[in-house]
Amino acid sequence: MQGKGSVSAPFRTATRAVVTGLTVCALTAAPAVMRAGATERTTAGDPATEAVAEWSATAVDTVETDAKRPVPETFLWHAFVSTTVYNAVVGIRGGYAPYRWDGRAPRSASVPAAVATAAHHVLLEYFPASRSRLDTAYAASLAEVPRGRDKDEGVAFGARAAAHTIATRKDDGRGARVDLGSAAPRPGVWRPTPPAHEGFTTAWMARTKPLMLTAPHQFRPGAPPSLTSARYTKDFAELKAIGRKTGSARTPEQTDTAMFFAGNLHFQEALRDTAARRGLGVAEQARLLAGVNSAMADAIVTAWDSKLHYRTWRPITAIREAASDGNPATAPEPAWEPLIDTPAHPDYLSGHATVGGALTRSLTMLLGTSRIDLRVRSVVTGTTRTFADADEYNRGVVNARVWEGIHTRTADTVGNRTGQRLAAWALTRYFRPVR
Repeated sequence: MQGKGSVSAPFRTATRAVVTGLTVCALTAAPAVMRAGATERTTAGDPATEAVAEWSATAVDTVETDAKRPVPETFLWHAFVSTTVYNAVVGIRGGYAPYRWDGRAPRSASVPAAVATAAHHVLLEYFPASRSRLDTAYAASLAEVPRGRDKDEGVAFGARAAAHTIATRKDDGRGARVDLGSAAPRPGVWRPTPPAHEGFTTAWMARTKPLMLTAPHQFRPGAPPSLTSARYTKDFAELKAIGRKTGSARTPEQTDTAMFFAGNLHFQEALRDTAARRGLGVAEQARLLAGVNSAMADAIVTAWDSKLHYRTWRPITAIREAASDGNPATAPEPAWEPLIDTPAHPDYLSGHATVGGALTRSLTMLLGTSRIDLRVRSVVTGTTRTFADADEYNRGVVNARVWEGIHTRTADTVGNRTGQRLAAWALTRYFRPVR
């Protein structure tokens, strides 16, 4: 919201198909799809697929339970683990191109041993405080693999895959200091919000090396609407009426949806469930986890790049300080409060909506259908919802962030579309079948 005037052309382009962009045409550029039964299928008790699922769950326990790493950071760590596991799997089984690597192992190498070693070594490198949990899980995994040359080959190859990830992610921008300046913010510019008035948290994510994109700004959309534009005025009026904590025009169903999306979702659990119900073989399962996690990680980096670049104020600030925005159609309400507390970073783009777009587009491309049948559990409400198709999920996450009172609809719709676009670009280049 820097300055005034009409909405930029890039903004118009980004918003033209904001939520329903998952079309058949978009899928023509997708890599070969991964349908249940297309190649190998899981069977009950398959050690390889069980190893992938078990170490995905161990990664959640390590990153989120032990280390208590905050969203959005968690997306990076899960991408590191799942791409390393993917490399360990396809380096033995083949079928798909390794992720930014050319490592190969004998076909005789044990996949479960390679998976356990790859995940264990990466997690231990970044989360040494969880050594007891990780070493216990690792010993249990290796105990299931018969002794012999195959096991030794798997362990050695998993260690190579982990070492490759650790080396390539060195000095990637994680935790880097970002100078936000000390000048008093102008109207439209972000500043810390109630109740905690925290500074811009995890600003370093805007400068972090993406997983698949060439740079954090590669998919940065055009500028948000100016403070005096019709679009800004419409966003303002909607938020003021429906996003408020008390006296809102929300229906009970809308409030339920808002609270469902109010915090993080159990994405790793949902991806494991998707792979299991579709009967995916181990290479397809590893590819699903790696592809979706990498797309979501790059979506977070992209959203944070936009947040840092544009630094637009949050709805609570915009509504309380509307007298300063130069727009006669926006009336201030000094005591206005959103349904949920506002996160400590700028409005545009919405991280949750951008991740949602990347999630649904990557699932659509990898599964070969927009009927994603995604079952996901909310961290905040503890309830599980099933999203039959990609559009249903996208509508839900876009609406929820408005109904919560923490994002403009523009920040949500542009973010969602940006997530879809970056995932479509990335997954035509990575995790592709090898013929």
